[in-house]
Amino acid sequence: MAAPRTPALQTGAAAPSLWDPVVRLTHWGIALVVVINALISDGGSLTHVTLGWLAMALLVMRLVWGVLGPAEARFSAFPPNPGAGLRHLWQLKSGKVRHYPSHNPAAALMIYAFWAALSLVIATGLYLTGGATPMQVADQKAAVASGDWSALIAADRDESPDENRDLRHTAEEVHEVAANLLLILAALHVAGVILESRAMRRNLVAAMLLGDRNR
Repeated sequence: MAAPRTPALQTGAAAPSLWDPVVRLTHWGIALVVVINALISDGGSLTHVTLGWLAMALLVMRLVWGVLGPAEARFSAFPPNPGAGLRHLWQLKSGKVRHYPSHNPAAALMIYAFWAALSLVIATGLYLTGGATPMQVADQKAAVASGDWSALIAADRDESPDENRDLRHTAEEVHEVAANLLLILAALHVAGVILESRAMRRNLVAAMLLGDRNR
C-alpha cells in the first residue's frame, strides 16, 4: 500500500488551478452579505432580511457543494485539524509554506468557524423574524405604512409574553455576538491571506476572484 503523499514545500512550483465558480461565488457572495448587513443595513429592515436569506442560500449551496462538488471543494479535502493548522502557521512564520490541494489547514479551521458563526446568525435571525421571507416582511411594512396593524396584532396574540420576551432577548444577544464574531473572523482571514500571499509570492485574492491558483 502506497504511503500518503505529503504536500511539498513551497519551491515556486505552480499550484493547481482549482477554485471553481461555485466556491468563488459563495465565498464572495457571503463576504459581501456579511459586510453590508453588519455595517450598512439596519437590523430588521427589508434589506437586512433579504440579505440574510441570500446568505442562507449561499451557505446551503456551499455545504451541498462540499459533498457533491469537485475533489478540491469537498470537506474531505480540508478537514478541521487544529494541530495541522498550528504547524501551518509556524511554517508561515518561517517562510516555508506548503502547497495543499485545497485550503491549507489554518484556512480550513477559519472556514469551519466562519460557517458555524454564520449558521448561528442565520438561525437567530430566522427566530427573530418568525421565519418571515423578504416578501412577507415587505407586506408587513407596507401594511404598517398604510395604517393596517392587523397582521402584526394577530402574530402577537400567538405569543406567550413572558417566555417569548426572554427567548427573544437571548436570541438578539446571540445574534449580535455571532455577527460581531463574523467580522473578527473576516479580519483575521484577510490578515492571513496577506501573509500567505507574501510567503507564497502569489496573489491569493486574484486567485479566488479568477479561479487561477497559478497566478
